[in-house]
Amino acid sequence: MCGIAGALDLRGRREFPAARLLAMTAAIAHRGPEDEQVHIEPGVALGARRLAIVDLAGGRQPLCNEDGTVWVAQNGEIFEYPEIQQELLARGHTLSTRCDTELWVHLYEDLGRGMFDKARGQYAVSLWDRKERALFLGRDRVGICPLYYAEVDGWLLWGSEIKAILASGMIDARADRRGIDVFFNTFCASTSRTFFEGINILSPGHFLAVKDGRIETIRYWDLDFPDAGDERRLKDPTPLIDELEHLMRQAVERRLRGDVPVVSYISGGLDSTVVLGLSSRQRGYAVPSFTIGLNKAGPDERSQAVESAEALGSKLTMVTMDRADIINAYPELIRAAEGPVMDSSAACLMRLAKAVHDQGYKVALTGEGADEALAGYPWFKSQQVRNVLRRTVGNWAPSKIRDVIVGSMHGDPAHLPPRHGFQGVRTAQQDVYDLMGQARTFLYSGAMWSDLGAYSAYDDLDISNERFTRWAPLNQSLYVGYKVMLAGLLLHGKGDRVAMNSSVEARYPLLDEDVVAFCASIAPEYKLKGLTDKWILRQVAARTLPKKIANRPKTMFRASRSEAFFDAGRPAWVDQLLSPESLRRTGYFDVESVAREVASHGRFPKFTPKRIIMDLSLTCVAATQLWHHTFLGGGLCELPTWTPPRSASADLPDGLDATSYHGAVASGV
Repeated sequence: MCGIAGALDLRGRREFPAARLLAMTAAIAHRGPEDEQVHIEPGVALGARRLAIVDLAGGRQPLCNEDGTVWVAQNGEIFEYPEIQQELLARGHTLSTRCDTELWVHLYEDLGRGMFDKARGQYAVSLWDRKERALFLGRDRVGICPLYYAEVDGWLLWGSEIKAILASGMIDARADRRGIDVFFNTFCASTSRTFFEGINILSPGHFLAVKDGRIETIRYWDLDFPDAGDERRLKDPTPLIDELEHLMRQAVERRLRGDVPVVSYISGGLDSTVVLGLSSRQRGYAVPSFTIGLNKAGPDERSQAVESAEALGSKLTMVTMDRADIINAYPELIRAAEGPVMDSSAACLMRLAKAVHDQGYKVALTGEGADEALAGYPWFKSQQVRNVLRRTVGNWAPSKIRDVIVGSMHGDPAHLPPRHGFQGVRTAQQDVYDLMGQARTFLYSGAMWSDLGAYSAYDDLDISNERFTRWAPLNQSLYVGYKVMLAGLLLHGKGDRVAMNSSVEARYPLLDEDVVAFCASIAPEYKLKGLTDKWILRQVAARTLPKKIANRPKTMFRASRSEAFFDAGRPAWVDQLLSPESLRRTGYFDVESVAREVASHGRFPKFTPKRIIMDLSLTCVAATQLWHHTFLGGGLCELPTWTPPRSASADLPDGLDATSYHGAVASGV
């Protein structure tokens, strides 16, 4: 994993200042602390910071093809690089490194835009074709690696993080209230809009093609399911279990590739334990594992994690956090995520990545992806119950239950999301989204509502597959999970950003393209069998793990949210962020309403919809205020703000021209 940044002149061949590009790469130095290179020629500039994992000595980038006409910088990995390298050599290509990044220039020579269909893994890539004067910016299928871009003063700027774009000095940090509204509807970041006005994120499975000043956005991949009734079913599902086991072993083997040791995250749950078991079997020894323990700060899975690690013979490192640790980590979390994060367990994962880094490791496997593929979350079970009610009682029953739950919020019905939120379909997540949408009634200021106007956050969620209405209801909900929660939270605030904050690459075997496609193809009952989630994965697990572990119920890893922010002993900066002066300064929230909800925090019974949703929403308020303070000028509390690094040109060796920094610029341009 690395960090990339760059600029393209959309109007001609203006020179991009080397010092400006180096400031952009300096802003993301944590993504690649081991090397820095740039390539600059008239009209275009590519920069990279490197975290060396494959071909440690020879994989410096940006790099080019044999004649220097195609240049590339990549963040991430193409996991099938050994096989593709052999294919390229057989077709007569000359490879100067063993690094997977070099594959891009040769795949482009052979396939053009089709390179994105061939390249599989986790990546964000920038590729420049000098002859055609064409730029391509692409992102992996499910959105593991981020890529941001902005257009300003005739330049297209891009970077692995928003910090790189802000560090250019060409764009001011301003709030995008629509991005904030997506967050308050779904507790996730948008996968196309950011929290910063004028700065976008490239959606998963898309690439930008830029030529002659025109920017074209192209979707090259989308998750798909068979029509309802056409899914793969067998009287004896054993061959399907065998196939999934094979694909998972293959996915793990690919993600163990590289020239550095690999470790694994583990929780008390099934998914990460299966990954640890398979990786240890593939390695031939027990892979080291890392876990989080929560001390009165949420469900504590320490005993289950210890049991799993002992069963597999893995040396376990445990990072223990309490509520004070969580809240004290939040300012760093917001700096890393570049936006508000509701899920405080992301702060725990950030500390876990630091522990991995502190022990000298760079790569960690995780179990993320099984819940999205195989219906692991509780709302999928709720949908199953609703479907039973429809068949036995009638359609009126689920609707009545929904109305009672939503009505218990006593919010303004005008601010409810559409009853059938996605192409006329009510998915499993809709109940939670309805309640989140109602919470805005109690929290938004009049100015916020005025700025939003007729905007609907649902317009930004990219549930646009034309086959969506033909799928089974469970698969429709799984699709929404991939598009919203996976990309907008789990791979963002809990994935790339918190891992790379400590220069650690997280790898996701259960998000392997073949595993994702297989899970999409099979019948819903192999995913959610009655109320047993991830049924087929449990059958695979039973072949590797003790039965007790394979049959563990799903426990969502979550840490204290509002309790950490609003209980006694909270740090002074929380009250400062929520003071009337600070709330008026940002203008997003109603001063009196926030004060009332904070004062009444904890008075509602713990498991009522109002208490649960207001816990989430008040955390969102505090996190949004903290984000604003951190990136939009400060002045809200005593915490420091983020400022762009000084111009990196001051660090150039004496007598070395910036355009040839580290020898990365081709001559004769």
